[in-house]
Amino acid sequence: MSSPSKRRDMDVMKLMMSDYTVEPINDGINEFNVEFHGPKESLYEGGVWKVRVELPDAYPYKSPSIGFQNKIYHPNVDEMSGSVCLDVINQTWSPMFDLLNIFEVFLPQLLLYPNPSDPLNADAASLMMKDQKQYEQKVKEYCERYAKKEDISTPLEESDEDISDEDISDRQSTSSEDNIAGEVDP
Repeated sequence: MSSPSKRRDMDVMKLMMSDYTVEPINDGINEFNVEFHGPKESLYEGGVWKVRVELPDAYPYKSPSIGFQNKIYHPNVDEMSGSVCLDVINQTWSPMFDLLNIFEVFLPQLLLYPNPSDPLNADAASLMMKDQKQYEQKVKEYCERYAKKEDISTPLEESDEDISDEDISDRQSTSSEDNIAGEVDP
């Protein structure tokens, strides 16, 4: 590979040609959503999540940003933002890895083997350590409530009854670039 942009293009193309549904954001190749299914024989089996991927300009030398768009109950995933705490993405990323590694190895491993000693969701970590059965029940409840195929085709704001108007406005962009030219502001 002669340049990071060629490598980025190739990695995104490999992901698009695999079994994953990839949905570009803003017609670019640097931001996109991927349909991710919970791994077989895990608490998350049957769940479907929309995972947002943002590739930095220095990709593959710098790791991508990964975040779940619909809710997931997991010690290493922030419940509100969807941010993922995974060493291989955050600290030990290598240009040897590609986007398929994230969806075929890293995320499935994260869901199969949560690490409650390094949590982003302290409630999930605490429950997992104190009452495994109740933790498993809550994971399955979240899968039923938030991780269905129809949940990923609906914007998070519309599918989540528990979010206040204030939380929704925090997630929406306030950039003036979002306004269409010639459109009158309310």
